[in-house]
Amino acid sequence: MLAEHFAGVIFIQNRYNLGMGAGNNLGIKQARGKYVIILNPDTVVFPDAVMKLYNFMEQNERAGIAGPKLTNPDGSLQYTRCRFPSFLTPVYRRTPLQRLKQVRRRLDSYLTKDQSYNITSQTDWLYGACLFIRSNALDKVGLFDERFFLGFEDTDLCRRMGNNGYEVWYYPASVAIHYPHRFSGEGNWLTGVFNRSIRIHIASWLKYFLKWRVERVRSDL
Repeated sequence: MLAEHFAGVIFIQNRYNLGMGAGNNLGIKQARGKYVIILNPDTVVFPDAVMKLYNFMEQNERAGIAGPKLTNPDGSLQYTRCRFPSFLTPVYRRTPLQRLKQVRRRLDSYLTKDQSYNITSQTDWLYGACLFIRSNALDKVGLFDERFFLGFEDTDLCRRMGNNGYEVWYYPASVAIHYPHRFSGEGNWLTGVFNRSIRIHIASWLKYFLKWRVERVRSDL
């Protein structure tokens, strides 16, 4: 069907699931455009959403990544513009600790709830459900780190962008619907260890903080 109706599409069939980062890297390596868009299969973009991201990047040369406002199917907002997490952020989000007033304030700050989600703003990182990326920035900072099978590969890429002088921007004039999944921000980790996706996400969390702890040590030497 693809060959008959979409001859211009390059379809890559993997023999098994490589994970979010490695799977997208296969596509990025085939891409030849000035920009690359990462678009999860559980997203639906609004009309002209991609063109709006393109125009924004054309007008902001230091922007390495831009991402749209993401909403639930009912139109409610998803908080996808974030500050970099602390080591305990994932723990707070999955345990009763999140009910504590002080912890809730930290989580609200992590999700940048102190800033309007209707305003274009520079940020630390964006959820990887929809990312519009400058190709020559990827050439400089590298592709997704394939150590992260599912989770934190978007955080890591945005962090490397910032460390190499590129900016990460949240651009709400562009909108996409993101059908929510539950593994990364809800549920109980004590029972979640029986869920394979949650175990994979926990492993990515530990790998992310180990990686950047090592990077800080190297930079101090």
